[in-house]
Amino acid sequence: MSNVVNLNHFRKTKARKEQKQRAEENVAKHGRTKAERQAEAEAAERATRLLEDHRRETDESAEE
Repeated sequence: MSNVVNLNHFRKTKARKEQKQRAEENVAKHGRTKAERQAEAEAAERATRLLEDHRRETDESAEE
């Protein structure tokens, strides 16, 4: 005798597997989490600010 299969359960399980596979492909394609992107943006901003803070101010009228 064969086993009884609940088709709704089968359909939902199949959809979950496909969604999980799609999610893994997107992670591989796009890579970083939101926290990683924010951390990188903050590091770039900090580096820019540090560079600007160490820039020498020149008097344009004295150069002429």
